[in-house]
Amino acid sequence: MATDPTPRLGELERAVMEHLWTRTGNGDGPATVREVHDVVGAERDLAYTTLMTVLDRLTRKGVVERERDGRAWRYAPVGSREQLTARTLRDALGGLAADDRRAAMVHFLDEASADEIADLRAALAALEARRDAPPA
Repeated sequence: MATDPTPRLGELERAVMEHLWTRTGNGDGPATVREVHDVVGAERDLAYTTLMTVLDRLTRKGVVERERDGRAWRYAPVGSREQLTARTLRDALGGLAADDRRAAMVHFLDEASADEIADLRAALAALEARRDAPPA
């Protein structure tokens, strides 16, 4: 079954997502439009209705979910920052033939710093260890 491609996020959408991810990481839970406006809107001098529109658009894109809280909606990210990034990368590489996908990854890594290569090696080692571990 094919999945919908990961939606591209605009700069303001990314700022709102960063705020929601930060709240989630801090244990603050879902946010109302007012709570997002108090932070993101104040930093950027945005109207409440602008953020209401952005959150509605993020909901339609499937990267945010909302639930009713009295007369307000509370918004939360559907997945983590890392999950959305991984999904975006999989979408970008997924449609390529194996040789093209490999060539694209090599080209990407050819421009990586030594620290980025070290991070990649560590991530691959952790993944291999997790896959080799006996099932829990």
